[in-house]
Amino acid sequence: MSFSKWIGGALGWSFGGPIGAIIGLAIGSMVDAMTNGNDRPFLEEGRRTQRKRGTTYRTQPRQRPQTQSGDFEVSLLILASVVIKADGKQDQRELDFVRQQFLNMYGKERANHAFKLFKGISKQNVSVRPVCLQIRQMMDHPSRLQLMHFLFGIAKADGTVTSDEERQIYTIAGYLGISTRDYESIKAMFYNSSDNAYKVLEIDKNASVDEIKQAYRKMAKKYHPDKVIHLGKEHQVGAEEKFRQVQAAYEQLQKERGF
Repeated sequence: MSFSKWIGGALGWSFGGPIGAIIGLAIGSMVDAMTNGNDRPFLEEGRRTQRKRGTTYRTQPRQRPQTQSGDFEVSLLILASVVIKADGKQDQRELDFVRQQFLNMYGKERANHAFKLFKGISKQNVSVRPVCLQIRQMMDHPSRLQLMHFLFGIAKADGTVTSDEERQIYTIAGYLGISTRDYESIKAMFYNSSDNAYKVLEIDKNASVDEIKQAYRKMAKKYHPDKVIHLGKEHQVGAEEKFRQVQAAYEQLQKERGF
Protein backbone atom coordinates (compact mmCIF):
# COMPACT_ATOMS: atom_id res chain seq x y z
CA MET A 1 0.00 0.00 0.00
CA SER A 2 1.47 3.38 -1.01
CA PHE A 3 1.48 6.27 1.45
CA SER A 4 -0.92 8.18 -0.78
CA LYS A 5 -3.53 5.41 -0.66
CA TRP A 6 -3.07 5.00 3.09
CA ILE A 7 -3.54 8.69 3.86
CA GLY A 8 -6.44 8.96 1.43
CA GLY A 9 -8.26 6.04 3.00
CA ALA A 10 -7.35 6.72 6.62
CA LEU A 11 -8.71 10.20 7.17
CA GLY A 12 -12.31 11.32 7.48
CA TRP A 13 -13.33 14.20 9.73
CA SER A 14 -9.74 14.66 10.94
CA PHE A 15 -8.67 16.13 7.60
CA GLY A 16 -10.57 19.35 8.35
CA GLY A 17 -10.12 22.03 11.02
CA PRO A 18 -6.94 22.50 13.11
CA ILE A 19 -6.05 18.81 12.84
CA GLY A 20 -6.21 19.09 9.07
CA ALA A 21 -3.81 22.05 9.19
CA ILE A 22 -1.31 20.05 11.24
CA ILE A 23 -1.57 17.06 8.94
CA GLY A 24 -1.24 19.31 5.90
CA LEU A 25 2.00 20.83 7.20
CA ALA A 26 3.38 17.42 8.09
CA ILE A 27 2.52 16.04 4.67
CA GLY A 28 3.99 19.14 3.01
CA SER A 29 7.32 18.66 4.77
CA MET A 30 7.36 15.02 3.72
CA VAL A 31 6.59 15.87 0.09
CA ASP A 32 9.37 18.46 0.05
CA ALA A 33 11.81 15.78 1.22
CA MET A 34 10.79 13.27 -1.45
CA THR A 35 12.78 12.89 -4.61
CA ASN A 36 9.91 10.97 -6.18
CA GLY A 37 6.70 12.93 -6.77
CA ASN A 38 4.41 9.92 -6.95
CA ASP A 39 2.92 10.51 -3.50
CA ARG A 40 1.80 14.06 -4.14
CA PRO A 41 -1.82 13.14 -4.97
CA PHE A 42 -2.58 12.04 -1.42
CA LEU A 43 -3.62 15.54 -0.43
CA GLU A 44 -6.42 15.43 -2.96
CA GLU A 45 -7.27 11.84 -2.04
CA GLY A 46 -7.69 12.89 1.57
CA ARG A 47 -9.96 15.76 0.61
CA ARG A 48 -12.05 13.49 -1.62
CA THR A 49 -12.41 11.07 1.28
CA GLN A 50 -13.56 13.90 3.50
CA ARG A 51 -16.14 15.10 0.98
CA LYS A 52 -17.39 11.56 0.40
CA ARG A 53 -18.08 11.10 4.11
CA GLY A 54 -19.89 14.42 4.16
CA THR A 55 -18.44 15.63 7.47
CA THR A 56 -16.10 18.51 8.19
CA TYR A 57 -14.97 20.16 11.38
CA ARG A 58 -16.83 23.36 10.59
CA THR A 59 -20.21 21.85 9.83
CA GLN A 60 -20.90 21.05 13.52
CA PRO A 61 -23.32 18.19 12.78
CA ARG A 62 -26.17 17.52 15.15
CA GLN A 63 -24.99 13.97 15.64
CA ARG A 64 -21.36 12.88 15.94
CA PRO A 65 -20.11 10.88 12.96
CA GLN A 66 -18.75 7.49 13.91
CA THR A 67 -15.02 7.79 14.56
CA GLN A 68 -13.01 5.79 12.07
CA SER A 69 -9.74 4.03 12.82
CA GLY A 70 -7.79 6.56 10.75
CA ASP A 71 -9.28 9.55 12.57
CA PHE A 72 -8.40 7.97 15.92
CA GLU A 73 -4.92 7.17 14.63
CA VAL A 74 -4.20 10.74 13.55
CA SER A 75 -5.60 12.20 16.79
CA LEU A 76 -3.38 9.78 18.69
CA LEU A 77 -0.26 10.79 16.77
CA ILE A 78 -0.83 14.49 17.40
CA LEU A 79 -1.55 14.15 21.12
CA ALA A 80 1.30 11.66 21.54
CA SER A 81 3.72 14.23 20.10
CA VAL A 82 2.46 16.77 22.66
CA VAL A 83 2.87 14.43 25.65
CA ILE A 84 6.30 13.21 24.58
CA LYS A 85 7.57 16.79 24.47
CA ALA A 86 5.84 17.83 27.72
CA ASP A 87 8.98 17.44 29.83
CA GLY A 88 11.17 19.27 27.33
CA LYS A 89 12.74 16.22 25.71
CA GLN A 90 11.86 13.22 23.58
CA ASP A 91 12.80 10.07 25.46
CA GLN A 92 13.70 7.20 23.14
CA ARG A 93 11.75 4.76 25.34
CA GLU A 94 8.59 6.78 24.79
CA LEU A 95 9.18 6.87 21.05
CA ASP A 96 9.84 3.13 21.07
CA PHE A 97 6.61 2.60 23.01
CA VAL A 98 4.59 4.51 20.42
CA ARG A 99 6.20 2.62 17.56
CA GLN A 100 5.66 -0.75 19.25
CA GLN A 101 2.02 0.03 19.95
CA PHE A 102 1.47 0.94 16.33
CA LEU A 103 3.27 -2.20 15.18
CA ASN A 104 1.03 -4.26 17.47
CA MET A 105 -2.12 -2.56 16.29
CA TYR A 106 -1.50 -1.96 12.60
CA GLY A 107 1.36 -4.14 11.41
CA LYS A 108 4.71 -3.03 10.00
CA GLU A 109 3.58 -1.28 6.81
CA ARG A 110 0.86 0.87 8.34
CA ALA A 111 3.01 1.60 11.40
CA ASN A 112 5.79 2.87 9.13
CA HIS A 113 3.32 5.15 7.34
CA ALA A 114 2.12 6.47 10.70
CA PHE A 115 5.65 7.23 11.82
CA LYS A 116 6.42 9.13 8.66
CA LEU A 117 3.52 11.37 9.60
CA PHE A 118 4.51 11.44 13.27
CA LYS A 119 7.97 12.83 12.44
CA GLY A 120 6.39 15.71 10.55
CA ILE A 121 3.92 16.38 13.37
CA SER A 122 6.67 16.30 16.03
CA LYS A 123 8.46 19.22 14.36
CA GLN A 124 5.45 21.49 14.90
CA ASN A 125 4.32 23.48 17.91
CA VAL A 126 0.83 22.06 18.32
CA SER A 127 -1.87 24.31 19.76
CA VAL A 128 -3.48 21.80 22.09
CA ARG A 129 -6.82 23.46 22.81
CA PRO A 130 -8.25 23.74 19.26
CA VAL A 131 -7.04 20.23 18.40
CA CYS A 132 -8.72 18.78 21.49
CA LEU A 133 -11.92 20.73 20.90
CA GLN A 134 -12.13 19.29 17.41
CA ILE A 135 -11.61 15.78 18.77
CA ARG A 136 -14.19 16.41 21.50
CA GLN A 137 -16.76 17.60 18.97
CA MET A 138 -16.26 14.73 16.55
CA MET A 139 -15.15 11.73 18.62
CA ASP A 140 -17.35 9.59 20.86
CA HIS A 141 -16.64 9.37 24.60
CA PRO A 142 -15.33 5.75 24.71
CA SER A 143 -12.80 6.57 22.00
CA ARG A 144 -11.65 9.65 23.92
CA LEU A 145 -11.17 7.49 27.01
CA GLN A 146 -9.06 5.16 24.88
CA LEU A 147 -6.92 8.13 23.83
CA MET A 148 -6.31 9.01 27.48
CA HIS A 149 -5.27 5.46 28.31
CA PHE A 150 -2.75 5.47 25.48
CA LEU A 151 -1.31 8.86 26.49
CA PHE A 152 -0.65 7.66 30.04
CA GLY A 153 0.99 4.56 28.57
CA ILE A 154 3.35 6.78 26.58
CA ALA A 155 4.21 8.89 29.61
CA LYS A 156 4.89 5.75 31.70
CA ALA A 157 7.04 4.11 29.00
CA ASP A 158 10.27 5.46 30.50
CA GLY A 159 9.34 4.11 33.94
CA THR A 160 7.70 7.16 35.48
CA VAL A 161 5.12 9.82 34.68
CA THR A 162 6.71 13.21 35.29
CA SER A 163 4.76 16.12 36.75
CA ASP A 164 5.05 17.94 33.40
CA GLU A 165 3.61 14.96 31.54
CA GLU A 166 0.82 14.51 34.06
CA ARG A 167 -0.04 18.20 33.88
CA GLN A 168 -0.15 18.05 30.07
CA ILE A 169 -2.39 14.97 30.05
CA TYR A 170 -4.66 16.61 32.63
CA THR A 171 -4.96 19.67 30.39
CA ILE A 172 -5.74 17.49 27.39
CA ALA A 173 -8.38 15.62 29.41
CA GLY A 174 -10.10 18.88 30.31
CA TYR A 175 -10.24 20.03 26.70
CA LEU A 176 -11.50 16.60 25.62
CA GLY A 177 -14.39 16.79 28.06
CA ILE A 178 -13.13 13.93 30.23
CA SER A 179 -14.57 14.15 33.74
CA THR A 180 -12.29 14.27 36.78
CA ARG A 181 -13.51 10.83 37.87
CA ASP A 182 -12.76 9.29 34.48
CA TYR A 183 -9.37 10.99 34.42
CA GLU A 184 -8.47 9.73 37.89
CA SER A 185 -9.71 6.24 37.01
CA ILE A 186 -7.43 5.94 33.99
CA LYS A 187 -4.53 7.63 35.76
CA ALA A 188 -4.77 5.13 38.64
CA MET A 189 -4.15 2.30 36.18
CA PHE A 190 -0.56 3.55 35.82
CA TYR A 191 0.31 4.17 39.48
CA ASN A 192 0.86 1.93 42.47
CA SER A 193 -0.83 3.08 45.66
CA SER A 194 -3.09 1.61 48.33
CA ASP A 195 -6.22 3.38 47.08
CA ASN A 196 -5.75 2.85 43.33
CA ALA A 197 -8.36 0.10 43.15
CA TYR A 198 -10.97 2.51 44.50
CA LYS A 199 -9.92 5.20 42.02
CA VAL A 200 -10.09 2.80 39.08
CA LEU A 201 -13.67 1.97 40.09
CA GLU A 202 -14.44 5.66 40.72
CA ILE A 203 -15.47 5.20 44.36
CA ASP A 204 -14.02 6.29 47.70
CA LYS A 205 -12.56 4.14 50.46
CA ASN A 206 -15.75 4.30 52.50
CA ALA A 207 -17.80 2.55 49.79
CA SER A 208 -19.88 -0.38 50.95
CA VAL A 209 -19.61 -3.83 49.41
CA ASP A 210 -22.82 -3.24 47.49
CA GLU A 211 -21.45 0.08 46.19
CA ILE A 212 -18.23 -1.67 45.11
CA LYS A 213 -20.21 -4.29 43.21
CA GLN A 214 -22.36 -1.63 41.58
CA ALA A 215 -19.29 0.41 40.64
CA TYR A 216 -17.64 -2.64 39.10
CA ARG A 217 -20.66 -3.35 36.90
CA LYS A 218 -20.75 0.29 35.83
CA MET A 219 -17.02 0.48 35.02
CA ALA A 220 -16.98 -2.92 33.29
CA LYS A 221 -19.70 -1.61 31.01
CA LYS A 222 -17.94 1.72 30.44
CA TYR A 223 -14.59 0.13 29.57
CA HIS A 224 -15.88 -2.92 27.73
CA PRO A 225 -13.88 -3.49 24.51
CA ASP A 226 -17.10 -3.51 22.49
CA LYS A 227 -17.40 0.22 23.20
CA VAL A 228 -14.64 0.88 20.66
CA ILE A 229 -15.36 -1.97 18.28
CA HIS A 230 -16.12 0.61 15.58
CA LEU A 231 -12.43 1.58 15.63
CA GLY A 232 -11.49 -1.86 14.35
CA LYS A 233 -9.87 -4.93 15.84
CA GLU A 234 -6.53 -3.13 15.99
CA HIS A 235 -7.76 -1.01 18.91
CA GLN A 236 -9.28 -3.85 20.88
CA VAL A 237 -5.95 -4.62 22.61
CA GLY A 238 -5.84 -1.29 24.44
CA ALA A 239 -9.52 -1.54 25.32
CA GLU A 240 -9.03 -5.04 26.68
CA GLU A 241 -6.18 -3.77 28.86
CA LYS A 242 -8.45 -1.17 30.48
CA PHE A 243 -11.09 -3.84 31.00
CA ARG A 244 -8.57 -6.17 32.68
CA GLN A 245 -7.46 -3.40 35.02
CA VAL A 246 -11.05 -2.83 36.11
CA GLN A 247 -11.37 -6.54 36.81
CA ALA A 248 -8.06 -6.55 38.72
CA ALA A 249 -9.19 -3.61 40.85
CA TYR A 250 -12.42 -5.39 41.72
CA GLU A 251 -10.63 -8.63 42.58
CA GLN A 252 -8.22 -6.71 44.80
CA LEU A 253 -11.09 -5.20 46.77
CA GLN A 254 -12.76 -8.60 47.01
CA LYS A 255 -9.66 -9.94 48.74
CA GLU A 256 -9.25 -6.90 50.98
CA ARG A 257 -12.92 -6.80 52.00
CA GLY A 258 -13.44 -10.56 52.02
CA PHE A 259 -16.55 -10.80 49.85
